Amino acid sequence: MLPVSLTLDPAFRVGPVRRRTFGSFVEHLGRCVYTGIHDPGHATADDDGFRGDVIDLTRELGISTVRYPGGNFVSGYRWEDGIGPRADRPTRLDLAWHSSDPNLVGVDEFMRWSAKAGTEPMMAVNLGTRGVQEALDLLEYCNVRGGTRLSDQRRANGAIAPHDVRMWCLGNEMDGPWQIGHKTAHEYGRLAAETARAMRMIDPDLELVACGSSGRQMPTFGEWERIVLGEAYEHVDYISAHAYYWEEDGDLGSFLASAVDMDQFVESVTATADAVRSAKRASKRIHISFDEWNVWYQRRAESRPPTGHDWPVAPVLLEDRYNVADAVVVGNLLISLLRHTDRVHSASLAQLVNVIAPIMTEPGGRSWRQTTFHPFAQASEHAVGDVLQVAIDAPTYETAKFGEVPVVDAVATWDAAAGAVALFAVNRSLTEAVELSVDVRSLPELTRVVAATSLANPDHTWAATADDATSVLPRQNSTAVLVDGRVTVQVPPVSWNVVRLGR
Repeated sequence: MLPVSLTLDPAFRVGPVRRRTFGSFVEHLGRCVYTGIHDPGHATADDDGFRGDVIDLTRELGISTVRYPGGNFVSGYRWEDGIGPRADRPTRLDLAWHSSDPNLVGVDEFMRWSAKAGTEPMMAVNLGTRGVQEALDLLEYCNVRGGTRLSDQRRANGAIAPHDVRMWCLGNEMDGPWQIGHKTAHEYGRLAAETARAMRMIDPDLELVACGSSGRQMPTFGEWERIVLGEAYEHVDYISAHAYYWEEDGDLGSFLASAVDMDQFVESVTATADAVRSAKRASKRIHISFDEWNVWYQRRAESRPPTGHDWPVAPVLLEDRYNVADAVVVGNLLISLLRHTDRVHSASLAQLVNVIAPIMTEPGGRSWRQTTFHPFAQASEHAVGDVLQVAIDAPTYETAKFGEVPVVDAVATWDAAAGAVALFAVNRSLTEAVELSVDVRSLPELTRVVAATSLANPDHTWAATADDATSVLPRQNSTAVLVDGRVTVQVPPVSWNVVRLGR
């Protein structure tokens, strides 16, 4: 058993736990909306056609914000198609995913769903095929109390009170050649700045997200952020970051270390943002909205959209079935996001239902939790107070992508008012169990182990299904003990672990 030493100290405070770190993403893509959140024929459907079982699972998952309606979809979206009587709404081609959208769910329906699910809406505006005026129209429809054409139209559609959306994404992945309305950094930066400036004329207290590069692997990465922020720094609050990870060619060791890349990604974007801040002699800092992140096997058949004359409604797309190793990576990515809570102020797991999602459904039938559901739900529930940087002394292992990395990664949160600590840790070793020795002597009020769980399985390829979603769950880890200011706990290979300490 490999020995690993961890040290917790309240002096190692990174920043507060931010509830928006535990956001998600609903896009009109595949079965995320139709037969995902919306399935009028389902036994649990409410008067709006929303599945009650999915709403319950969303609440259990602990989702804070939901980004909507895309994603690539938003760059061709006409929001006004999705308001008013459903019988009058047009069906449109979705060029991003080669599908058709009947517009049965639009702005008002999503806002009602969001309220039922207990989430904060995070809206995206179309800066692909549209621009400043359309963004202003959507903002007027959503946030103005009344007395104007669009706000009165919202009231006539049944939403008397304004939706009061606080957080807005200024387009999506505009540096991507796949994006409808793809732009250069200078073109997008000017458009984002002018859109943001105009939106603030209606509501100066909005929180606005400029598009960062679509990924760290993009040739535009870094320079894109510099140019865009050079144009829009004074008008926006966040720059977006997107990252997806998957196991390639059987290289499980590198895959389990994916958070190394996320750490570097965050640090690179913050360095660029701060360089622009310095050049502009600005007082405010730009923070990160990591509003797309997950495990996504992009080369699998289910990730290929339809082609030709086939434009189906809600086709099966991006329906990855996640195994135990995927769940451990998702947990480790959450550790990375929490570790950077000083600069990552919002994040969105992409996506919520069916599409690379922790929740799966059958049309008209069952719903179940994927393996990735559990680390997210546990972190969302137990990460409270302040994030503490964990000092780690651990053996390393060699990876093809990242060189030598520690076998254990961890972060902790400290709730001073409750006198409680939550330690989140992953064991990346493929074969070796680890004994964690956690020094908490700087927190003498901790007197007991409240609970300890591990999510692992000797077969790391086990994946949940509708028939069996419970054989592998976070299980009680009875090895955890606290003696003389030190916690020891044994954790299995390829595992996600949570240890909670209290008075």
